[in-house]
Amino acid sequence: MLTKVIEQAKIDHFTKWFERADKIVIVSHVSPDGDAIGSSLGLYHFFDSQEKTVNVIVPNAFPDFLRWMPGSKDILLYDRYKEFADKLIAEADVICCLDFNALKRIDDMADAIAASPARKIMIDHHLYPEEFCKITMSYPKISSTSELIFRLICRMGYFSDISKEGAECIYTGMMTDTGGFTYNSNNREIYFIISELLSKGIDKDDIYRKVYNTYSESRLRLMGYVLSNMTVYSDYNAALITLTKAEQSKFNYIKGDSEGFVNIPLTIKNVCFSCFLREDTEKPMIKISLRSVGNFPCNQLAAEFFHGGGHLNASGGEFFGTMEEAKAVFEKALEKYKPLLTAKS
Repeated sequence: MLTKVIEQAKIDHFTKWFERADKIVIVSHVSPDGDAIGSSLGLYHFFDSQEKTVNVIVPNAFPDFLRWMPGSKDILLYDRYKEFADKLIAEADVICCLDFNALKRIDDMADAIAASPARKIMIDHHLYPEEFCKITMSYPKISSTSELIFRLICRMGYFSDISKEGAECIYTGMMTDTGGFTYNSNNREIYFIISELLSKGIDKDDIYRKVYNTYSESRLRLMGYVLSNMTVYSDYNAALITLTKAEQSKFNYIKGDSEGFVNIPLTIKNVCFSCFLREDTEKPMIKISLRSVGNFPCNQLAAEFFHGGGHLNASGGEFFGTMEEAKAVFEKALEKYKPLLTAKS
């Protein structure tokens, strides 16, 4: 059995919206990851089973290793089909905002979402949600938004209507947002949910292969290159890897090729904190990815130094400046957090 994380009043409120709605739009954050796509498609398949008109819209492209997911071909990319997407958003009865807590996280879509007369619900697990939705289901202690989608559907009384396709998407989101269940995944209820998803006929081993073992040769060579230039800060139990735009072009970089790189330095003995600085190919900024093990709060560091946030062991941010300047800020952060980085667990 699952504990009732979501308040019953919110379940009842959303159920009334759902029953009256004909047109539903699901949106998620810029540069969608596995949880953004998994939660969106998991909810999409459920709404579709209830004969609702439903569209998933994301700000821009998502990684190739997620394109096998059932329903992914029907996802609308806002940066390519803005006019059509704006029309769907304006005409929606309900808009479901998944896996983001602030309008700035959906980039150019923000104005259209804010202006839409649709009833809006946020379903998310990040800290400090902004108040732009009538219903806010925000639970930072939950491992992923996909897990919340499963809980929501079940609490509404529709577990039997979760299809194999929907279960595959929900599982993918849960798996990717916990690094293959290697962090933020000690809650035993996660594994009860996995058992229930398995009952729908999913093949979790095959899903793992599709997500993690279908990369290109170029990605593997890029990984080797990035690791050969890694800096290990032994006095801080930390490591840094970087990737510039020029280096990306050298290896025929496509979106998603560097997915998971930030986790690799954590396999080094005594390293408890890893940072990946990647120069964005579309905007003049450095994308920051942070991972930690144990109790080191990389989300706190992200908020203080990189205008970001996230979870205790997995967070991110951004930096507007050069790669060298970003490195300098990172090293300044290491110095400030040295007591926590070197504390005995």
